[in-house]
Amino acid sequence: MSWSIGVIGAEGSEGSQGEHTVMNARMRTLIAAALVVGLVSGPAVAHAASASGPVAASAGSGRSAPLVSTPPNAAALEAAIAGLGPRHRDATAALVRVGGTAGCWQGSSGVADVRTGRDAVEQGRFRAGSVTKAFTTAVVLQLAAEGRLDLDGPVRRHLPGTLPDAYGGVTVRQLLDHTSGIPAADGPGDSFEAQWEHRFDVTDPRVQVANAVAKEREFAPGTAQHYLNINYTVLGLLIEKVTGMRYEDAVGARILRPLGLYRTSFPGRTETGIRGPHNRGYQAIPKADGSRELRDVTEWNSSDRWAAGDIISTTADLERFTVALFSGRVVPQAQLEAMFTVPGVKDFESGEPAAMTAGLSRIVLPDGTVAWGKSGGRHGYNTAIGATRDLSRTLVYSVNATDAKGQDMNPVALGVIMAAFTK
Repeated sequence: MSWSIGVIGAEGSEGSQGEHTVMNARMRTLIAAALVVGLVSGPAVAHAASASGPVAASAGSGRSAPLVSTPPNAAALEAAIAGLGPRHRDATAALVRVGGTAGCWQGSSGVADVRTGRDAVEQGRFRAGSVTKAFTTAVVLQLAAEGRLDLDGPVRRHLPGTLPDAYGGVTVRQLLDHTSGIPAADGPGDSFEAQWEHRFDVTDPRVQVANAVAKEREFAPGTAQHYLNINYTVLGLLIEKVTGMRYEDAVGARILRPLGLYRTSFPGRTETGIRGPHNRGYQAIPKADGSRELRDVTEWNSSDRWAAGDIISTTADLERFTVALFSGRVVPQAQLEAMFTVPGVKDFESGEPAAMTAGLSRIVLPDGTVAWGKSGGRHGYNTAIGATRDLSRTLVYSVNATDAKGQDMNPVALGVIMAAFTK
C-alpha cells in the first residue's frame, strides 16, 4: 500500500496523522442527517495530487481567516477508503479528491470490476445522481441574471398549461429550494427489484410532470420543504422553454464547455451505459444461505431523473465545477446567494428546520464550521461535492456503494466526509 499527499500553501502544522482516525459519533449523525436526503443518495492506493494554485474566496467570505487552515489529514483519508473490493460490506471502489487553500489530497481504492479484480480507475467516470441539481440550478440562476426569468415569478408565465390552477402560484425559486408543494410522480416502486425490472424504461419528463400535478398538492407553496426530483424535472422543462435548447445542450453551452468539463456528459434519453473508462457499479442482493450476490447495475436508463439526476462526470471535473461555482465564476454573486440561502420553513416529513437551498444543502459541523454541498445516489454509485464557502476545503467523491439507494448513508462515504473536514 502506498500513499502520497500534495500540499500547497499549507498553514500550521499537519500534526499527528492518526489522531483523527476515530470518528466523532455526533459529527457522524449530523453529517449523515444532512446528506442522506440527496442519496435517496482490493488494497487501497492513493496517487499524488497535482498542485493547483490557491482558489479565490467567495465575495461573502471577505478577508477573514480561512475556515479550514490545516492540510488534509492523509491518515484519516487513507483509512476511510482502505480495503474496498468485492468482499467489503459497503463498497467496491472509491475515488476521492480533497482540495482547498491549505492543500490537496487524491486517492482511489478498490476494483473497477469484481470479475477481473482490476484496480479502480482513478480518473473514471461515474453517475453523479442528484449532483445534477447544482448544474440545473446554475443555469436557472444565469437566466435570472440575464433578466430572462424572474425567480419570484410564477412558473406558469413561461410554461403555460404545464401546471394546473392548484399550482398556479408556484414560483421558480420554490422549485429550486423544494418548497413548491408538488408531489412526486408515480414510479415503479421503492424496492430494488421493482426498479431493476424497469431499469431500461424510457421516461418522458412531460408525462412525469403531468402525473405529479394531477394529484393534490402536499402543502401550500412556500410553507414547507420537501426534497423531490419533480421540482427539477419542471426546471428542466423551464430551461428548454426559455433557452429554446435541449436541457442537455443548454448545460453544455453554459457550463460544461466554458469550464472545460470535457469528461462530463448526459447519457441521453435511451442510453444505458457510461461512456469512457469507469468503475462498474454493484448492488448487494441477500441470498437464502446468508451470502450475497453483487449484481452489476452499471447499465441503467436514467431518463426518469433527467435534470434532477442523470449527469455523468469525474472527480476532477466536479472539483473544477465546485471551485468555479463557489468563486462566482459560473453564477453572478447576486444570484449565487440563492444557493447559500436556506428557506425559513420546516421539512415536510421530519418537521425539522429546512436544510436544502437552491441546488445545495447546508451542513453545520459540531465545531461550528459550515459546509455546503450536494450528494447524489444512483444504483451502484454515491457521489458528493462539498466545500466551505471560502473554499479553504473542498471535497468530491464517488463511492461504488453496494446499497447506494439505501435509507442510511453509506459508511464509506460518511467516513470520507468525516476525514475530509477533519481539522
